[in-house]
Amino acid sequence: MRGGPAALQSSVTRLIVRPASLLHRRSNTITTLTTIQSIILHRVLQKSTGKSGTTLTASATFSTMASSFHPEQARVPPAVQLPVPPITKFKIGLCQLKVTADKERNILHARTAIEEAAEKGAKLVVLPEIWNSPYSNDSFPVYAEEIDAGFDASPSTAMLSEVASLLSITIVGGSIPERSGDKLYNTCCVFGPDGKLKAKHRKIHLFDIDIPGKITFVESKTLTAGETPTIVDTEVGRIGIGICYDIRFQELAMLYAARGAHLLCYPGAFNMTTGPLHWELLQRARAVDNQLYVATCSPARDVGAGYVAWGHSTLVGPFGEVLATTEHDEAIIISDIDYSQIELRRTNLPLEKQRRGDLYQLVDVQRSNSQ
Repeated sequence: MRGGPAALQSSVTRLIVRPASLLHRRSNTITTLTTIQSIILHRVLQKSTGKSGTTLTASATFSTMASSFHPEQARVPPAVQLPVPPITKFKIGLCQLKVTADKERNILHARTAIEEAAEKGAKLVVLPEIWNSPYSNDSFPVYAEEIDAGFDASPSTAMLSEVASLLSITIVGGSIPERSGDKLYNTCCVFGPDGKLKAKHRKIHLFDIDIPGKITFVESKTLTAGETPTIVDTEVGRIGIGICYDIRFQELAMLYAARGAHLLCYPGAFNMTTGPLHWELLQRARAVDNQLYVATCSPARDVGAGYVAWGHSTLVGPFGEVLATTEHDEAIIISDIDYSQIELRRTNLPLEKQRRGDLYQLVDVQRSNSQ
């Protein structure tokens, strides 16, 4: 009975202008379909219990049916239970910054923005992708910092650590070019309120694209892909980290959700070709598919730059709703996150209990190998 009762009601409404005889026949058809639906449901209930006249509810029956699909096997290893976060409600700050060729200026500017976001109540602050350097293969080697060598070799992360500690906030530090040995990475560092480095994510999926007449960029000319998904427990919940192009790969987001993430953060610099088409679409898809929060932070648009960013930093809720966003100019977005909405939406749409583990599986290779 395609369309269900709502569709049938719509059909009746449209038939009001038709002759009464037609409406009468249509009404009989609706009654017959409703009767058939009741018979089918009754037989389903009988089959599930082996009894007639059962009082078992339809929802309980469908739950029993779903269990036969082995939803717990759709994630390998099985998905972990969503952890209780240290805090349920808090403010997030997304700092959409203009990036220049002056690295020292970029660092000072980012610090000022973080301080402003904290003054407005943000307990978590997110910076853009490649905020301390122009976005180009020529610039990456010049602006790269040796993060593992300590703060003396990495003034950008030294600033992030200091300001996180001074303001007692968590910072998802966008990304900067990182040098490690003879390799370069596009790297995001996460700092806790104590100023300590809690996690480091190296961009897993490199931005190698060619849209003739629009844009061609090959990150792999200079950068090396990261090897490890990054999920981190912070004072504002469990956060999965991706960088820009990582957002296109739903498997990574699904993996983070299966590991119990409350929030996914994607510092990113989409361009003027893919930005209008895909930026918001991908954020909302990652959020609604996994029923969690998604935050993105872009550089502000500079039409005179070699690479022009789309902007539009955004926070999306677990129902796919855009909670806060901006245009392309510099901006500091402050918005509320309420993790109780995750449980609410997962109750409204219990997707985790409805997956078909008998038909498909997502394998978390890293977790599987560690067991």
